[in-house]
Amino acid sequence: MSQKDPKIGFVSLGCPKALVDSERILTQLRVEGYSVVPTYDDADLVVVNTCGFIDAAVEESLDAIGEAMAENGKVVVTGCLGARRQLIEERFPGVLSISGPQDYATVMSAVHQQLPPKHDPFLDLVPPQGIKLTPKHFAYLKISEGCNHRCTFCIIPSMRGDLVSRPVDEVLVEAERLAKGGVKELLVISQDTSAYGVDRKYEARSWRGREYRTRMTELCEGLSELGVWTRLHYVYPYPHVDEIIPLMAARKILPYLDVPLQHSSPRILKLMKRPASGEKNLERILAWRKECPDLTLRSTFIVGFPGETDAEFEELLQFLDAAELDRVGAFAYSPVAGAKANELPGVVPEAVKEERLARFMKHQAKISKRRLKKKIGSVQQVLLDEIGNGVAVGRSSADAPEIDGRVYVAIGKQKLKAGDVVSVKVVKSDAHDLHGELVSGS
Repeated sequence: MSQKDPKIGFVSLGCPKALVDSERILTQLRVEGYSVVPTYDDADLVVVNTCGFIDAAVEESLDAIGEAMAENGKVVVTGCLGARRQLIEERFPGVLSISGPQDYATVMSAVHQQLPPKHDPFLDLVPPQGIKLTPKHFAYLKISEGCNHRCTFCIIPSMRGDLVSRPVDEVLVEAERLAKGGVKELLVISQDTSAYGVDRKYEARSWRGREYRTRMTELCEGLSELGVWTRLHYVYPYPHVDEIIPLMAARKILPYLDVPLQHSSPRILKLMKRPASGEKNLERILAWRKECPDLTLRSTFIVGFPGETDAEFEELLQFLDAAELDRVGAFAYSPVAGAKANELPGVVPEAVKEERLARFMKHQAKISKRRLKKKIGSVQQVLLDEIGNGVAVGRSSADAPEIDGRVYVAIGKQKLKAGDVVSVKVVKSDAHDLHGELVSGS
């Protein structure tokens, strides 16, 4: 082990919320003088930030821990799977430390115990925006931890706890710092963005000489002042979401909503213990679209939930036709250890679940393709992610990184770089992506 330069390997798994946890730990490691290295051989110790939401994620996390143990031997485990301590201890009794999500102190304590920091922090060694695992032109902005809902298919509250919102001024100061550091797009994330601030009773805080309440709508007003793209994820369709649609129509924040609907049947939603009914969801979506025709809607759904009938699945397909969602993800229900849904009657056979999933995705693909085709001939603002030989790859306001489509742009010999925003005329579309050319003078 190097006495001068303690080196940490880092493995980050899971959702964007876990990614933000990783960024905070990495920032603290760098502040305290630790180096972060990309290989097991170079590392004095490895931190694995795990996911534990569904069975596939659990297995991926266990595989990652096992690989780190085999290749390095000194492993600190944190994240959502860390809440299931016994499972990890039984499989890997030699891990140095196990902690749950957001438990940065335990991670740092375990690192200190194995590799004491060798010098005082030099804050100027860390960029103002902290250590980021995303490209420098976009960043995830986590506004709260935990969740107050008790959806029967989900165990996240047991791992991440109840809702704990960050004060609005703290969030806005971080967002401003990121914007000054070169970030062009902020992706707002939480377990339930619509519930932001309810635990703080929407307390007011001051930022830039003005009072803002710790509430989603006023947070969006503040973020709209920064001159960067603001994209909202995990927005439950509560009535007050209507209040931010005018900001989207005016292009002060991106006309994009990631709304995890999960199903359309009121009975299934009740079994899931979701906080909204199918009829109101559709009414709300149609009203949003009327006020902001350019609105992009992304959602996720579960098919084959316990008790789901053939008729209810057909109703779900009809909902897709009526809602015309732009981007949709779905998965067949799988039991998660500790989830209440495991106790529900009417288990759907695996073959039926897979058949429904295939039909669902094929049905939605036609809708998404049709909506993309309507954009041919339009001019879109595109944030560039990659620059190639004569072609750049970027995203429009309708495309979140990694989960949505891309825009392929013919750029010729134009000198462009990642993070540039350009005007693109769409000339072609396919099932997922757009293809276009630079508008003259862009």
